[in-house]
Amino acid sequence: MIPLTPGTRVHFIGIGGAGLSAIARILMERGCAVSGSDTLASEVTEALAADGAQVFHGHRAEYVSGADLVLATSAVADDHVEVAAAEALGIPVFRRQAFMPGLLQGCDTIAVAGTHGKTTTTSMIVHIMAAAGKSPSYIVGGAMGNTGKNAAVGRGNAFVIEADEYDNMFHGLDPNLAVVTNVEHDHPDLFETADALTAAFKRFVDLLGSDGLLVACADDPGARALAESRRRQGLAVRSYSADADDADWRATDLDFTGALTRFTVIRHGVALGDVSLCVPGRHNVLNALAALAATHERGVAFEQGAAALSSFIATARRFEVRGARQGVIVVDDYAHHPTEISVNIQAARLRYPKHQIWVVWQPHTYSRVKQFWAAFVASFAEADQVLITPIYAARESPVEGVTSAALAAELQARQSAAYIPAFDDAVDRLVHSASAPAVVLIFSAGDANIIADKFLNHPL
Repeated sequence: MIPLTPGTRVHFIGIGGAGLSAIARILMERGCAVSGSDTLASEVTEALAADGAQVFHGHRAEYVSGADLVLATSAVADDHVEVAAAEALGIPVFRRQAFMPGLLQGCDTIAVAGTHGKTTTTSMIVHIMAAAGKSPSYIVGGAMGNTGKNAAVGRGNAFVIEADEYDNMFHGLDPNLAVVTNVEHDHPDLFETADALTAAFKRFVDLLGSDGLLVACADDPGARALAESRRRQGLAVRSYSADADDADWRATDLDFTGALTRFTVIRHGVALGDVSLCVPGRHNVLNALAALAATHERGVAFEQGAAALSSFIATARRFEVRGARQGVIVVDDYAHHPTEISVNIQAARLRYPKHQIWVVWQPHTYSRVKQFWAAFVASFAEADQVLITPIYAARESPVEGVTSAALAAELQARQSAAYIPAFDDAVDRLVHSASAPAVVLIFSAGDANIIADKFLNHPL
């Protein structure tokens, strides 16, 4: 690894992505020169350019010229034009897993992993530590609602990072404290079986070593199994739960009435006090509990953590309320797995009990839709209306028979659902059919979130 010292030039292939854009921001704040390319311009690339990065739109061999090293997104192949150009020039090319050790060297690394909830939990930990004066550095998989950024360099030694399992990025970390929110099969293009994903998480937890600490959710079978295995080795674990009486940290008396989510925290059988959240859902109670447990281990008192959580604002595209049009509330969420869809619909039911629930879903990748087809169909059970857009292919090619139209046809046997071939058609359907009181949940890890702006700005 070339030392990441001030003046080092790093070129990013796919600089607009959540993972690489965050790393780029960290390096810029450390004084490195940053350039990067991406297929299309976005708010992320525009923000990086405004702060000093040299951003190219499209991909060309000459863009890597002069770079000391290249960091490439997992989505590009080894024969990508810029990867090939860098290798021809003798410029080292890294993927995130191999790059992370150099970025985090010398830091007290707090790594948050999990199939679901890691972005929000990471954001909560950062927000609590910042409020307590710890000033951590951080990388989050979305723009934090409280800072407007997905990454920053702090004054303290702690580095809080979202530990992404895709492409085994989290195997490049050397965590001092690890949080595991849950372990559920996802990314079937990389992990063909649930056992393969579980093995990847076990390897991540093993990176803690004998002196590290695992904070794990006792309500999730996968996370609980990792915790129990570590305990059998005599290694440090803190568990948290909304159900299990044997957990170290427990949330009780959950209350979802009104605009706030409230619960009481019990640690080792002693009631510490109450917490109020602006973000809805039982899953966010668990995320908050994980954040309280982790920050307590870094010297933050419960009272400080609870006070900070009361001002926590949702991370971008995590149950982000975008606005309302004629009494129809629009929520933007990154959900792209059946469990994520289900818990967010349940959260909307709790937060908006008298509202009709509309869902606009953009399925993400053919492999995921094929693998979890039945679970996806079942995940919309509590929605009133479901609109399904074409599948966002991302890095994949179409799979015969795996289509949004076929999904909608199967879902129609259970509830009101329709295939919507174009985003403007979805907007038109919402404008003419969704009436107050209603909430529209836009589930997309792709580009369908633009439906929110189109609907909210549609002429009355």
